[in-house]
Amino acid sequence: MQRIAITGIGSINALGAGVARFDAGLRGGTCAIGTLTLFDPKGFRSVCAAEVGPVSLPASVPRSIARRASRSARLALIAADEAWRDAGLGATDAADAGIVIGTTTGGMLSGEECYRRQLHGERRQRLSGWLETPVGTPADTLAAVVGCGGPRLTVSTACSSGANALGIAVDWIRSGLTDVVLCGGTDSLCRMTFSGFNALQALDRVPCRPFDRHRAGLTLGEGAALFVLEGWSRARARDATILGELVSYGTSADAHHLTQPRPDGAGQIAALRRALAEGGIAAEEIDYVNAHGTGTPLNDVIETRTLKAVLGPHAYRIPISSTKSMIGHCLGAAGAIEALASLLAIRGGFVPPTATLAEPDDECDLDYVPRTSRAAAVRTVVSNSYGFGGNNTSVILRAYDG
Repeated sequence: MQRIAITGIGSINALGAGVARFDAGLRGGTCAIGTLTLFDPKGFRSVCAAEVGPVSLPASVPRSIARRASRSARLALIAADEAWRDAGLGATDAADAGIVIGTTTGGMLSGEECYRRQLHGERRQRLSGWLETPVGTPADTLAAVVGCGGPRLTVSTACSSGANALGIAVDWIRSGLTDVVLCGGTDSLCRMTFSGFNALQALDRVPCRPFDRHRAGLTLGEGAALFVLEGWSRARARDATILGELVSYGTSADAHHLTQPRPDGAGQIAALRRALAEGGIAAEEIDYVNAHGTGTPLNDVIETRTLKAVLGPHAYRIPISSTKSMIGHCLGAAGAIEALASLLAIRGGFVPPTATLAEPDDECDLDYVPRTSRAAAVRTVVSNSYGFGGNNTSVILRAYDG
């Protein structure tokens, strides 16, 4: 198989805009979860959220697009601008570049606002608010701004969307469909998801506590992470800086329940085994696992069992953590954001913590790196993403040694 080079990365989440701020927050074990202010949370069971601060678009975004872009598209534009510049690419490179974006809310917040205005008889109505609602609009907006003229796809497989976007980009390059892909995930907070998770009583009233015996649900977040992936030979030929390697990914479907994972973890086990097999990676080569780690009672126990089943005794010897403890669960963007956290761990020689873990659950008895980050030699990482409907994906990233 052709090797896949990561040549550009971009980020925005509750820890701030830019990869440097994300890296600093991960190292510092900073919990960016607070009280939701994007819309009125009054009356909700939980008011916690990991919200992005003021969103300022890059100067490269045309005003006509900036005026109408949804919040999810804005987050994606910020991350994409950083990733594209980081890769050192220009308009000529974009002509045949593919784009794959994972998302679940798309421009839903824009549609909600239009409906709210209509419901309350407010005169200011803009057609663009409704037009930005479809889930595919962030990818369309990115393609227009960057100039990506190659294949385009929106992936919406719940919370594994961003991870699957990375995997599909790898498949496109290896199949010869294109040599370079801008890929990742974006999602903004919106009323529908916030009220839905509250109705399910799936949100913790305090910042989520993955793997803790007192965990009581997840915390919703928002953000975007974008990668530029290239075929190895293309990246080497243009003397690009290779940041790391996206080795492989594995997927599966539980075919079990709309919201709950299979109790036996069979789907999660299959996804991880497929990722290892495709990459030719032995369990003993894994140095760190960025867990899905939502903080829900079922997920954390089943993921723990999955890691033991696949990695065997090695599962007890490696650090595992949930970065959702710092930036919340960013839904369709989560898989891409956590893959980026994994890459930063590789490049920085550290393991991010499970920042809110105070009292580990007896059934979650692996090394979940409580509270503070840890210096470590990290070469090969697994990033797990599990979504509603039983959408399971595991992505493997590896260091580039030059």
